[in-house]
Amino acid sequence: MTGTHHPTPPHGPLPLPTTGARILLLTGATLTIASTFLAWTWTTRFPGNLTVTGYPGGLQTITLAGAALTLLHALAGHGIRGLRWLTPAGPTAPTLLTALGTFAATWYTLAAIALDLGGLANLEPGGYIAAAASLLTLAAALALPPDRPYDDHNGTRPPTPWRLLRHSFTAGHTPPAKPLPTWAETLIIAAAFALGLFLFSYGIDTEYGELFVGYLILTGLTLAALGRSGLTTRLSNLTAKHRNTTLTAAFVAAACFPLTQTNDAYTNLATSILIFATVALGLNVVVGLAGLLDLGYVAFLGVGAYAAALVSGSPESAIGVHFPFWAAILTGIAASLVFGVLIGAPTLRLRGDYLAIVTLGFGEIFRITMLNLNGKTGPDITNGAMGIPNIPELNILGFDFGKTHDILGTPIGRFGNYYLLMLLATIVVVLVFRRATESRIGRAWIAIREDETAATAMGINAFRLKLLAFALGAALAGLAGTIQAHVITTATPDQYQFAGTVPPNSAFLLAAVILGGMGTITGPIVGAALLYLIPSKMDFMQDYQLLLFGLALILLMRFRPEGLVADRRKQLEFHEDTAPTGNVPLTKAEA
Repeated sequence: MTGTHHPTPPHGPLPLPTTGARILLLTGATLTIASTFLAWTWTTRFPGNLTVTGYPGGLQTITLAGAALTLLHALAGHGIRGLRWLTPAGPTAPTLLTALGTFAATWYTLAAIALDLGGLANLEPGGYIAAAASLLTLAAALALPPDRPYDDHNGTRPPTPWRLLRHSFTAGHTPPAKPLPTWAETLIIAAAFALGLFLFSYGIDTEYGELFVGYLILTGLTLAALGRSGLTTRLSNLTAKHRNTTLTAAFVAAACFPLTQTNDAYTNLATSILIFATVALGLNVVVGLAGLLDLGYVAFLGVGAYAAALVSGSPESAIGVHFPFWAAILTGIAASLVFGVLIGAPTLRLRGDYLAIVTLGFGEIFRITMLNLNGKTGPDITNGAMGIPNIPELNILGFDFGKTHDILGTPIGRFGNYYLLMLLATIVVVLVFRRATESRIGRAWIAIREDETAATAMGINAFRLKLLAFALGAALAGLAGTIQAHVITTATPDQYQFAGTVPPNSAFLLAAVILGGMGTITGPIVGAALLYLIPSKMDFMQDYQLLLFGLALILLMRFRPEGLVADRRKQLEFHEDTAPTGNVPLTKAEA
């Protein structure tokens, strides 16, 4: 195609500056790997025991992984035939990003040692070697030639290090991959989800905040490197081609998560993430598909939770009935659905900011109402601020969710049982979202989101379809709320606020949808996982969580406004000048 640069692996002798940069890069990466087998500090007061010579520990494993990835990408760029598949879109940008991740993780570790222990005197020679080697690796990566030229309105600009760094985060052209047998493509998809399970398990199992921060730094930049190398594009093409296989592999990998855990506390964290992600998917119907800004969505989660708490046999329930689980879950869904219709019918003729204000008011009205139904300022239904505690454990067909069970020889505790139940609920929500997106109703929602006036002019009944989106989103939140009430065994008003430091709340739910990518399935799940996991692991920065959260959103809106996992329409909309060519055509829902 005219004007499109197709990167090719180097053939023949390289120019002298490029050869020197690659030699320095290989040397720096090798020295960085070697430094992880040396002691970085003399005392075990810093977590992870970085005092041992002979094998890496703690944050040294993060540096080791980053340096190894940098070395592999550098060898791929050097023309090693067996590694060229790593960089189909060009080797420079992914090499630079992995080198940057290794440098950032290494220097963060050394800075944390100095701050925690009281000065640079607490560093051993291995730490200084790691600092110098990672800096050398980054400098050599910045000296590499770019994968494609820098074009502007006046011609080609020289590749300065800053432009090379910025250019590394923009999408490049990925040549089409050679066709593979179906079984090989299935294996690639399965391997990708197995790797994802390993990364998630490692992140959730980190025992202290410093290790999690280093893991987060390297993982984020490595994922950016995979995207820039073209591997993510090729994997996306495969998953789009085999969608049913992809969904099956995703949920099999998720179901295997409890088998990787020895601590039920981490499974509890994963269960909370699933609840948060499922509610975010429901909100994605309202915001991502129909374009309705709902700032009180967490109230529908509360309606489902309170409805289930009242009918699930709690001794504190004012109703005093004990429905089986299938009846309780239908009660929670029905209650949320009814409230969605009652709230949506008089308000959905509003648009934009006015609708957002009304939904925000509904969320606060729900919370205050639950507080006032305490027998003093109103009827005695919800026990006010005390809520409805002591919700009994679920027992479905003789399976007691409160007891430990053995699955494939691995003991699965209480939270593991509820994790698997919540995973089934997530599957239901994903299937509903997917079918709705691909239907005529889903395409009508997208038309309303893009331009309601034009959609109405084309004969779409905007009000009826917006009310349907509102009701469906509310029902999905009610489903998650029913299970949440049994997981935490209580329902209290302070769990369902507009904003707060502990999700789920309306602000964090909306942020999860925007951060992950509106209108997609994977996006809200990724966004919810990050927004729940990061505050849980970085409790040592609790006083600055909201500040850091706001800063992260500002940076995201500046550099990736389409979200972390965006569809191709959003990528084209926000990055028309740098959008990659040769991708899979838009799906019916996106078109």
